[in-house]
Amino acid sequence: MVYLDYSATTPVLPEVLDSYNKVTEEYFGNPNSLHSLGVKSQELLNSATKQIADLLSIKETEFVYTSGSTEANNLALIGTALTYSRYGKRIAVSKMEHPSIYGICRYLEKLGFSIDYIDVTEEGVIDFEDLKRKVHKDTILVSVCAVNSETGVRQPLKTVRQVIRKNNENCIFHSDMTQAIGKVNVNVYDVDLASISGHKIYGPKGIGILYKTRNLVLTPLLYGAKEGELVPGTPPLPLIVSFAKALRLALKDLTKKEETVRKYNEKIVAHLSSYPDIKINSSKYCIPHILNISLMDIKPETFIHALEKDEVYVSSNTACSKGAPSQAVMNMYKDSKRAETTIRISISHMTMPSEITEFIESFDKHYNELHNLTK
Repeated sequence: MVYLDYSATTPVLPEVLDSYNKVTEEYFGNPNSLHSLGVKSQELLNSATKQIADLLSIKETEFVYTSGSTEANNLALIGTALTYSRYGKRIAVSKMEHPSIYGICRYLEKLGFSIDYIDVTEEGVIDFEDLKRKVHKDTILVSVCAVNSETGVRQPLKTVRQVIRKNNENCIFHSDMTQAIGKVNVNVYDVDLASISGHKIYGPKGIGILYKTRNLVLTPLLYGAKEGELVPGTPPLPLIVSFAKALRLALKDLTKKEETVRKYNEKIVAHLSSYPDIKINSSKYCIPHILNISLMDIKPETFIHALEKDEVYVSSNTACSKGAPSQAVMNMYKDSKRAETTIRISISHMTMPSEITEFIESFDKHYNELHNLTK
């Protein structure tokens, strides 16, 4: 099997799974309970929380656990909107966001908020002139993802924040860092809110965090027994401990891992560039882990299923899009044909050189077969 869909989800590392199983078996007490089993679980929870904070160079009080980035995005955007609506009802988001962000925006529009969508350049980077135009005095929140999940475009968050602050120093800045954490060096202190998910960093599904700068107040989306609790409920201790371990392993030797992925990326690009009817959509601003191409004359789903016959797995764009045209590619190139025929190849440091060779061989075989049928 050749798995090149790591941006959709990653396999759980054996040592992470071991942690999950151990905690499930040995720390089954509710961390909120007062008896010794609960205290034992609470101590482990505190230890995992400290580890996550240290790994991200933030304080233990500056993040909350969520079920993943989608919940974190909801809490960040809706929680901010409900709290700070008295200062304005404008929100600005980039045109390179994950579908979950746009779903939240549609909901906020129903609540009376105005959404401004920030243009990007042909290379996928934020158009700073358009950003300036769309950050008003009554803009309470800007959301720009760190890395686009379809093309891999990385945004210069520090510069984005400087532009936002210059136009409106009180505007809150959120970033969905799902595709950045564990792949490239990123500083969560460049933003006020950051969403992170465990299943993108070789951890289990169902766990993530929302980083929140200390002075920020969010309105909870759920309510439970404790007054003022931002995310109520029993802490999922096995998931939390597993997430902490996955994060530690993901951040280890990050530069070395990125260089390995870059070599794989360059080998694939060099090979695919020889095909005149294939467009490389990823630009120089993209991280090497995500390579987006357009086949132009072949339907993505047809090609994906053809590769699948050889147990080679890629995707069309985001897993959530279910084969819809790539909005990111459309916003970059303004070419509907290009957007409708995208293939996303997402690579890992765990990918073996032999898998890249197998992918290229399978790609050549099926592309030439299908391409000849279109002539």
